[in-house]
Amino acid sequence: MDSASGSSCNACGATGTALMKLSLGKDFFGRTYDRLSPSTDQSPKWYCEGCSMQKNLQRDFRDIRGEFDKLSAGQVSALSNQEEFQRASLRLREITAILTGTSTHSPFLTSADVTQLIGRMHTATMPA
Repeated sequence: MDSASGSSCNACGATGTALMKLSLGKDFFGRTYDRLSPSTDQSPKWYCEGCSMQKNLQRDFRDIRGEFDKLSAGQVSALSNQEEFQRASLRLREITAILTGTSTHSPFLTSADVTQLIGRMHTATMPA
């Protein structure tokens, strides 16, 4: 994580606050990612604290949705494991609670999208 001064948040436009970027980390399933490697990202985005948190929620949502799409298509998925499926379901409920409890609108994710995925996962049949 870094801090940029003299700039504005690339999501909400906030100025006069510390800005952050996450370049290395782990996704929801513990896999390493590098979003801002020089070879792939020539113009990194900088976010204020609130937008950075929202961006992390979006990343978790995308990770879970991607794995659920694989599971639905009969492909190998981290969600094939019952514990991971339950953990992902809980995280989606947490994301919904955070989105509905925040007074500002998320520039990255809607609670309707999260609720829709929760519904899809709720109707899914887990392999025995």
